[in-house]
Amino acid sequence: MEFTVEKELENNSANNPENAHQSLDSSSQLASALDSNSKETEERQSRELKAGLHPLKHKFVFWYTRRTPGVRNQTSYEDNIKKIVEFSTVEGFWVCYCHLGRPATLPSPTDLHLFKEGIRPLWEDSANCNGGKWIIRFKKVVSGRFWEDLVLALVGDQLDYGDNICGAVLSIRFNEDILSVWNRNASDHQAVMALRDSIKRHLKLPHSYVMEYKPHDASLRDNSSYRNTWLRG
Repeated sequence: MEFTVEKELENNSANNPENAHQSLDSSSQLASALDSNSKETEERQSRELKAGLHPLKHKFVFWYTRRTPGVRNQTSYEDNIKKIVEFSTVEGFWVCYCHLGRPATLPSPTDLHLFKEGIRPLWEDSANCNGGKWIIRFKKVVSGRFWEDLVLALVGDQLDYGDNICGAVLSIRFNEDILSVWNRNASDHQAVMALRDSIKRHLKLPHSYVMEYKPHDASLRDNSSYRNTWLRG
């Protein structure tokens, strides 16, 4: 990856020195942001350890959306997303999770989101806009178990290419429930397929279940989360 970036910078510099400076500035800003996030995470984990807690690799937020049937409107959709609670330790997770309603008790249509801190459960969020999601449809009688297994895998950082994962969504619908796992980069085929295999493995997904993938930019174009998927596997 470093070779690719350096080569691209060389080409840009040869064609337009100003572009090279802009690319270097962007790379420096990204590196600085990553360093800052890493330091904040280390400090947070250190405080939690001193408090006798068990810190998670990432801080997470649960969000809740009570969907209104009809056309998706960006403003109203964002207004309907409610932040429930955040946590960053094993202890904090179990306190939160034990008080959450189970899928069988949630009204339809409802979305329950679990995302890393700083990432909103929106296609347009900067962490999501270049990514997509793996989609799995479940009968309502079994969705709760699979959702819990997925949440535990996500919180425990057990899925492959974990840093490429943004979060997961449980969508309660009238005739079925839908689980989706969102990732940052839809064009990274290796990461996308590795995530699929990891989800199958951790959920012990029966062979009869079909997983579908859809980039978020496609969802923006057809204004749909789960229709017109691009890839099955």
